[in-house]
Amino acid sequence: MADVAAPAWVRNTAPDGTGFIRAGSGAPVLLIHGVGMNATIWQDQIASMRDRHDLIAIDMLGHGTSPLPPEHAALSDFADQALRLLDHLGLASVSIVGHSMGALVALEIALRAPSRVRSIVCLNAVFRRPEALAQAVRQRAAALGTHGDPSAIAATLARWFGDPLPESLVGAAATARAALEGVDPEGYARTYRLFAHADAQHADALAGLAAPALFMTGSDDGNSTPSMSAAMARLAPHGQCLVLSGERHMMAMASPEKVTRHISAFLDAEAATPQADPAFDSGEFRRALGSFLTGVTIVTTVSAEGEPRGFTANSFTSVSLHPPLVLVCIAKKALGHSAFSTSKGFAINILSESQKAQSGIFASKAADKFASVAWQPGQTGNPLIDGSVAVFDCAMQQLVDAGDHSILIGRVRDFSHNGAQPLGYCRGTYVTPGLSQEALAAAPPDTEVGAILENDGRVLFFETSDGFHELPAGRGLGTPKDPRSLKGHLAAKTIDAQLGFLFAVWDDAAAPSRTHVYYRGTIDGPCSDDRRIRLVDIEQITDLRIADPAVRSMLARYVRERTEDAFGVYVGNEVEGEVRPLAKPVLLSGRG
Repeated sequence: MADVAAPAWVRNTAPDGTGFIRAGSGAPVLLIHGVGMNATIWQDQIASMRDRHDLIAIDMLGHGTSPLPPEHAALSDFADQALRLLDHLGLASVSIVGHSMGALVALEIALRAPSRVRSIVCLNAVFRRPEALAQAVRQRAAALGTHGDPSAIAATLARWFGDPLPESLVGAAATARAALEGVDPEGYARTYRLFAHADAQHADALAGLAAPALFMTGSDDGNSTPSMSAAMARLAPHGQCLVLSGERHMMAMASPEKVTRHISAFLDAEAATPQADPAFDSGEFRRALGSFLTGVTIVTTVSAEGEPRGFTANSFTSVSLHPPLVLVCIAKKALGHSAFSTSKGFAINILSESQKAQSGIFASKAADKFASVAWQPGQTGNPLIDGSVAVFDCAMQQLVDAGDHSILIGRVRDFSHNGAQPLGYCRGTYVTPGLSQEALAAAPPDTEVGAILENDGRVLFFETSDGFHELPAGRGLGTPKDPRSLKGHLAAKTIDAQLGFLFAVWDDAAAPSRTHVYYRGTIDGPCSDDRRIRLVDIEQITDLRIADPAVRSMLARYVRERTEDAFGVYVGNEVEGEVRPLAKPVLLSGRG
């Protein structure tokens, strides 16, 4: 351990009784120790960093010279203590380095007061302990009445530094032993009980961590494992994970030069990066982006080991028609980033309304996602998922680095699509822009429900004996067994139809209590051999004899909007009304 010269080492006490050490000058860094330690365990970091940083090492509640925490303490109590100290020192914002319990406190501060934290380093942090490990920690917490017992301290040091103790770590272990022997037993007990149960407290909040974060641990740390740091780094928007080979839980004391070098490199890199506008709220930005209604896709590839890989995404768009290019974005922290960023291609599967379950599976961390879906290899070998609305089988055209994501640009080698209704996503939830049959079932029984059903550029009509043409319609949506309903009429003709988007709603001028509802939809395969059934090319619809003037007007609009590929919904009566667009037209940049 380094010997810190007395003039550079200032120990002081804040008005609320918090003990702290302050040394050096430069960019401020707050150092927070773990359970059983105190501010002096950072003396090696202080010695190495004081020429470039204003270092503040705090005694957390119940440790060093600081007062006890509440009997049933929360992480917020420790975070509030640190924020009071920063206020006392007149520091608006700092970087924070926290070890073990101190890392949990550092995250609590960064999540509760993001404007106060420039960057954060979490050393040997715990996160979602496995059940066996969690049970062992809680048992130790329950036995804290024996704290101070030499055998208990020896067991702790063995976990931290190894057993037998390496000769090179005798000095570090002695420093840790002195801290454990000197800590207030009640302060230690109250803090450790919190530490034993707080490992999952930030699980749902890390996605909102605004500060750049480095999660660093040792490969041989059995309590703050590499998988824990990796999981936190994946969840944090600006997270990085670093695992130091051969290091254990007290690596900041056991290998201070190595650990401090990585801490300094991270802090210096973040200081050199232009800071985001503190008024910019990244969480609110994320919510604003979520207002954009999108489709849902599953993006698939084959890894270098020949295993299928996939993830759910809504960041998909077309790029170019000539050549045919599409793109999708993948987060750099995603588990599959390595497989996709090094693959020769990928496939985009646009999901249907019936594929919510598949979307959820591929958005999860399920071990074998492909076991739950039927799929076939495409032309390039990429997995194509059965039942998708459309699939695009692509070769990798370009990989573009873009902030915390990578952009995969693919050249389409093969594609297919069908008339199924797509699944939508907006503001964190799925939406089904197609038919709401539950709402339609509650409509008055006299409601006329009809459909404009298309197949390969042709629309389905029934021809009457006197040469007129009618769209399929009935009293209510009904069921295939109800001969008066729309579904009953279609079933009687053995027509397999998929109803989709609402197209027109109007009240009957002669009978105001009667409403007409028409949907767009599709039919698959050939119809029955009923001679009354006609499939009419869209461009020939205006030449048909249509008895109902309201239906004739509706079909004229359908032909026009179908040609423009810009559908709206008519609302009014058979004489007058308005067409309301499904979305307001917006000029988009960067689109082909």
